[in-house]
Amino acid sequence: MKNREQQIVEFLRDSPLQSSKSIFDKVALDISYATLKRVLSKLIDENVLQINGQGKGTKYQVSPSYHIHVSIDMDTYYKKEIDERKIQESFNPLVIKEILYQTQLFNKDELKHLLFLQNEYQNNVKELKINEYQKELERLAIDLSWKSSQIEGNTYSLLETEKLLKEKETAAGKTKEEAVMLLNHKDALDFIIEHSDYLDPLTTSKIEDIHSLLIKELDIDRNLRTRRVGISGTNYRPLDNEFLIRDALNDMCDLINSKNNIFEKALLVLVLISYIQPFIDGNKRTARIVSNAILMNNKHCPISFRTVDSIEYKKAMLLFYEQNNIYNFKKIFIEQFEFAVKTYF
Repeated sequence: MKNREQQIVEFLRDSPLQSSKSIFDKVALDISYATLKRVLSKLIDENVLQINGQGKGTKYQVSPSYHIHVSIDMDTYYKKEIDERKIQESFNPLVIKEILYQTQLFNKDELKHLLFLQNEYQNNVKELKINEYQKELERLAIDLSWKSSQIEGNTYSLLETEKLLKEKETAAGKTKEEAVMLLNHKDALDFIIEHSDYLDPLTTSKIEDIHSLLIKELDIDRNLRTRRVGISGTNYRPLDNEFLIRDALNDMCDLINSKNNIFEKALLVLVLISYIQPFIDGNKRTARIVSNAILMNNKHCPISFRTVDSIEYKKAMLLFYEQNNIYNFKKIFIEQFEFAVKTYF
């Protein structure tokens, strides 16, 4: 956000419901009134501001979802140690129950870009024969299984993953658990491809089913957790009560089912399953598979996350935990959607 935009936002945070004339008179900006009006329109498009009233009675105020969208520089943010950061330390139910209901996650330019890419994907798929499409989908599934597992600490290389998933050949020096994790990803992906509408509508029990596929034969508890869990790198504490966790997941499903935009649905699943942390382990893996299930069921390009930096992914997720801010994770989502369209299909 530019300095002049930040000045406007700070002014309206202290003095909400101001007219454009009042903003022009009271904020020391070296711009014309016409330029100010364009800046205000831009901030509305980006969900930073919202208006109250119309015509000459139009008043401006900071959007309740401002903190969700505001740009945060991760390098600057993480220069502070864990205990120095001012954060939302506990789960914030209002994010799911109220704020995200009122929030459009993508601004006009972002949506235009995503829809352009989706159109490119659809045109590309039309040109592919069935066996060609299946080959590309298999390639993406291998990449997703590898990257999703790597984010969780799996040490298989991409080539080793391909051999494992295609030929069931395990890699020397790797643990059995690493191989099982990768094979479970493939099983979960095969399941959502075969049952494309299984997660429509989204329900807590169906999310649990996907989690069960991903943790099969691993030393991880099934079903919603019944004890406290900590997250390394942050002081954020997820819910620790099974009944509250189920309520939060149910609320999340209601929110996502209420949304019409497929990109919003897919992004919300990615961040909110991870935020709620409903399982002892495997939360982010489950989120990535469920998100792709939503995309694929609605004929949207699936995402492999192949080029995402694992550390950047985790930092962007921690920002949502600590600040309920989606800016950096949304950027990752858009970049990875573009990569998938350009790379596989």
